[in-house]
Amino acid sequence: MVRQLGRSGPWSTSPLRAVRTPRTAARRSRVRAWRTWSSRPAPDGSPEGKPSGNGRPRRRPWAAVWSALSGRSVAGQVFVLQVVIVLLLVVVAVVALVLQARYDSAVEARNRSLSVAETFANAPGTAAALRSPDPTAVLQPRAEATRKATHVDFVVVMNTDGIRYTHPLPDRIGKKFVGNIEPALAGRSVTEEVHGTIGPLVQAIVPVEAQNGEVVGLVSAGVTTERVGGAANRQLPLVLFSMAGALAVATVGTALVSRRLLRQTRGLGPREMTRMYEHHDAVLHAVREGVLILGGDGGLLLANDEARRLLGLPDDAEGRHVRDLGLDPGTAELLASGRFATDEVHRVKDRLLAVNQRPTDLRGGPAGSVTTLRDSTELRALSGRADVARERLDMLYAAGVGIGTSLDVTRTAEELAELAVPRLADFVTVDLFNAVLIGEEPEPGTHLRRTAFAGIRGEPPLYPVGRLIRFVPSSPQAHSIRTQRAVVAARLREAPGWQAQDLERTAQVLDYGIHSLIAAPLRAGSLILGIVTFWRSDRPEPFDAEDLALAEELVARAAVSIDNARRYTREHTMAVTLQRSLLPRRLPEQSALELAYRYLPAQSGVGGDWFDVLPLSGARVALVVGDVVGHGLHAAATMGRLRTAVHNFSALDLAPDELLGLLDELIARIDQDEIDDAAETGGATVTGATCVYAIYDPVTRRCSITRAGHPPPALVRPDGTVEFLDVPAGPPLGLGGLPFEMTDVEVAEGSRLVLYTDGLVEDRERDIDIGLEQLRAALEQAGPSPEDTCRAVLDSGLPDRPSDDVALLVARTRALGPDRVAVWDVPSDPAAVAQLRASVIRQLTEWGLEDLAFTAELILSELVTNAIRYGGEPIRVRVLRDRSLICEVFDSSNTAPHLRYAGMTDEGGRGLFLVAQLADRWGTRYLPGGKVIWAEQPLP
Repeated sequence: MVRQLGRSGPWSTSPLRAVRTPRTAARRSRVRAWRTWSSRPAPDGSPEGKPSGNGRPRRRPWAAVWSALSGRSVAGQVFVLQVVIVLLLVVVAVVALVLQARYDSAVEARNRSLSVAETFANAPGTAAALRSPDPTAVLQPRAEATRKATHVDFVVVMNTDGIRYTHPLPDRIGKKFVGNIEPALAGRSVTEEVHGTIGPLVQAIVPVEAQNGEVVGLVSAGVTTERVGGAANRQLPLVLFSMAGALAVATVGTALVSRRLLRQTRGLGPREMTRMYEHHDAVLHAVREGVLILGGDGGLLLANDEARRLLGLPDDAEGRHVRDLGLDPGTAELLASGRFATDEVHRVKDRLLAVNQRPTDLRGGPAGSVTTLRDSTELRALSGRADVARERLDMLYAAGVGIGTSLDVTRTAEELAELAVPRLADFVTVDLFNAVLIGEEPEPGTHLRRTAFAGIRGEPPLYPVGRLIRFVPSSPQAHSIRTQRAVVAARLREAPGWQAQDLERTAQVLDYGIHSLIAAPLRAGSLILGIVTFWRSDRPEPFDAEDLALAEELVARAAVSIDNARRYTREHTMAVTLQRSLLPRRLPEQSALELAYRYLPAQSGVGGDWFDVLPLSGARVALVVGDVVGHGLHAAATMGRLRTAVHNFSALDLAPDELLGLLDELIARIDQDEIDDAAETGGATVTGATCVYAIYDPVTRRCSITRAGHPPPALVRPDGTVEFLDVPAGPPLGLGGLPFEMTDVEVAEGSRLVLYTDGLVEDRERDIDIGLEQLRAALEQAGPSPEDTCRAVLDSGLPDRPSDDVALLVARTRALGPDRVAVWDVPSDPAAVAQLRASVIRQLTEWGLEDLAFTAELILSELVTNAIRYGGEPIRVRVLRDRSLICEVFDSSNTAPHLRYAGMTDEGGRGLFLVAQLADRWGTRYLPGGKVIWAEQPLP
């Protein structure tokens, strides 16, 4: 056995080399000693063979050679025979080397080209680079670097049509590849020998596949046989020189064998040889790695002491087949197979063994294998604990980036539950106080609501999401809330305090397989927001102290995010409530317009967008849409002030340009006040506002519009065409000192007037011109009703998460026809009042409003009489039948009447007082050519 180890050669495993290396080293040292001795000069400096200083001649080495060549001795015959044999071996070796070099060149060329092509094709980024806009720019540097590093002649990347993306010669890029690419297009690698421009070569073509298996390109690598075979050709002179040297050494050695035999064996005698093998045997059995040597038939030839201990081998194991040694099937199969194995882990009884195995016949050695065994049980245990620690660190890191992605309390609780399953628990429930869900601070002792649940499978018999829960004082959850510390119930069957919560449900939970829980409070500072319960069912081991520490850390991080979401919910709710309260709750009743609106607050917070619909005198209606710059409570409060101001200014029946002028002055004053306040307190300031104000008259079907830095309104005509009205933009409100221009537009009945804020057509990722075109396309495709228009606009042009508020107001125009309007011109003569009263009574009779005739007669008599007495010509009377009966008197004077109490002795001054008592509303509006005094009576 030991002698077989000694003959296994220098390429065997470490036990074999331990035998051969000392003997080889000893032999080499003796050869070096002989060479040194044979080439040394004489002590007196004279050449060897000449008489030394003492007169005794030294025998020349060639004398022994000549004696061996004489042929009269056995040494001479052995010399001649050995020379012949060596010459034959030299010739055979040279022929074999040439043939083997040719064969190895072809094989090496195929292997090298195929390995380079496969490596480059499967390299990360190759498939993505083929789909990039410029594959050559990405792949050419990589291909050239690969070619130089692997010593191939070319690395070519091409598309599926064979067009090159890379080549060592740049002028070949973009040309057709020469070779058979059909198998590679079918997903198979192909190697072929071709005669190219650089000589005979071997090239491999490999497909580049995407993740779905689709071939997106090809990679070809080639190498010339001359390049591969050059190494063998370069080695041939060295081999010949070495063999010539070997022949010379053999010749000299044969001549000197008899003389030097004793000297050659003197340093390594039988005793020393025995001692060397004894040392080898001691080392083999002393190492802490098991060593097995098996024959080609699977029989055990040698096993050291460590291998016997690790595998529990019997005393007579050597010489028996490994399948008969009582090993586990997996280990026995590996040993019997003799295949390669590197650190394969096998469980043998209570140990984990790392097995390495190598065959011994790879380089002409005897059939069999050498196997080493290493006990890795303790290492695996340490590795397992390290894996657990790393997994928990990963979980805490995931909690830091995965919990609190949104400022929503419920979603944050769901993220906590989803993260912990199944890494820490099989089921997780999150219960929060009701006050937390609405943004308020929780009150101890109140009910909790189940907010989130996550589990590894279907609904367990736990309380469902949305259920109000009050935990009994003996439950782990109540104890955790009371002590503000996490509590673990390792065995629920032995926890009567938990079972007292709900005897029927807890029995179902136990039958379901849930056996352990951890209750951890959600604590943010001094506040307890709720409780998180971790349940375990499928994993048999209960929760331990390490799980408890991990749960506390996880819940502590989640509590911060939930508290932030609670605070945001409170602030957002307050802001939204304020903003909603400042917007119109419902649209006023009027007949001039059919209205629809949409208001969408921004996702990041409330803003200052608003809209309003204001009924005016004469059946007219005012539409206003505005936007205060900025977000938050300050913008919402400013919006409320502006809306109130617009209400007050509209009561004066001002023209749109005059109203915006007054609003501009108001914004300037607000800005100045806010700037002064901000200088003292550091608060926010108003930076301006935009607004569009329009008044529609259903009698004349004209619309007067003025805008201040606001997007232009859109007009959808009855035929579906869309036009953005050319209304002068005007400066934003708050700049001051610049006038506003008003535009009058005649609007056909059935048209739709669309007013909106810039949040509908503009955001960070979209220019306003693109937004206006999208709005135009949506309006062209929308239905005729305002509701259909609002729906179509929001569905087509609004982003999923708008960054700004959106206010949209759509008004479909109606007309007050001639059959509902009566007009009379009145001469400036008091006698004409009686004739006017008769005309009004006839008109009201035609309208079926006889019950209002007396009151209308009195009102018009007073108003016309005042116009004749105090006003100027022309005087005109108009009566409108709308939702109320409207009486209007126009004169050219700008003097406004005033309501006052008349004294007992006054002869006049009671006309307007009677009008105010008889009419439901009355007022004055100014026109460019005079004024109109109007009064309204409700219809019966």
